[in-house]
Amino acid sequence: MWWTITGNFGNILPIDWSKSYARKLHMPALNLNENKMDDGDGELSSEDEAVASDLDMHSLILSGLCQDTEPVKTADEIIREIDDIMEETSPECTPDSEGGDDSLQRKAKQELKTLTASQLNELYLELELLIRDYSETLISELALRDELEYEKELKNSFISLLLAVQNRRRQHHVDKKKGRIPGNKPAGSESKYLTTVIPYHMDSGPLDNQALQVLIKILKAINEDSPTVPTLLTDYILKGNSYFIVLILWIFNLLLIIVQVYPYDPKKPIII
Repeated sequence: MWWTITGNFGNILPIDWSKSYARKLHMPALNLNENKMDDGDGELSSEDEAVASDLDMHSLILSGLCQDTEPVKTADEIIREIDDIMEETSPECTPDSEGGDDSLQRKAKQELKTLTASQLNELYLELELLIRDYSETLISELALRDELEYEKELKNSFISLLLAVQNRRRQHHVDKKKGRIPGNKPAGSESKYLTTVIPYHMDSGPLDNQALQVLIKILKAINEDSPTVPTLLTDYILKGNSYFIVLILWIFNLLLIIVQVYPYDPKKPIII
C-alpha cells in the first residue's frame, strides 16, 4: 500500500535528519554539555566499549576462525609426539641409572671384601633362607594355579554334561508327548536312566572337586544310558550324604527297640 501511495512522487532520496534545520533547533533546546564529562563516566564508557568489543559476535567468530586455522592433531600424531618425548628423556635417564647400578655394585663388592669369614657365612645363610622362602612361596602359588585350572576344567565338564542331559530329557519329553517313542522305537531301546534324579541339598554348601568328579561320572553314565548308573548313584548317596546314612541307622535302631519291647506274636492281631 505504501508503494501505491508514494508511487506517483517518483524516487525520493533518504533524508539526513542530522543535517536538517529541525535537528539544529532540537540540539540547543536539549542543552546538552557534550564537552563536560566526568572522569568516572569516561572510565565507564571505556569499560562499556571494551565489554562491547569483547561481546561482539563478529569479532568472536573471526577470532575463532583464526584459531581454527591450526590443523587438528590426530591420535596417531599425539602418540608419536609422546613417544618422541619419551625417547628424548630416556637417553638422559639411562646413563644415570647405569652409573648408579655400577656404583652400587662397586660398593657391594668393596663391602664384601671387607667382611670376615664368619660374616660371609652369616650372609650366605640369610641368602639361603630367603631363597628357600621365595621357593616355597613360588611352589605354593604354582600349585594353587594348577588347582584352580583343574577346578575350572571340572566345572566346564560338569556344565557341558548337565546341558547335554537336559537337552536329551527335553527331547525325550517332546517325543513322548508327540507319541513318537511307542510307535517308532522298540520297548527295549527306550532310555532307562535318563530320568534319574541326583539328590543334592543346598545346606551342604558348594561342591568340592571330589564331589564334582563323582557327579561328572554319574552324568556321563546317564547321558550314555550306562547300566552303572545305580551303582554310581548309590555310592554318591552313601559317601556324600551322611545325613541319609544317619537317618537310616536311626530308623533301624528304632525298629530294633520296638521289636525288643514288643516282640512279635503271631496269635495277636496287628493293630494299625
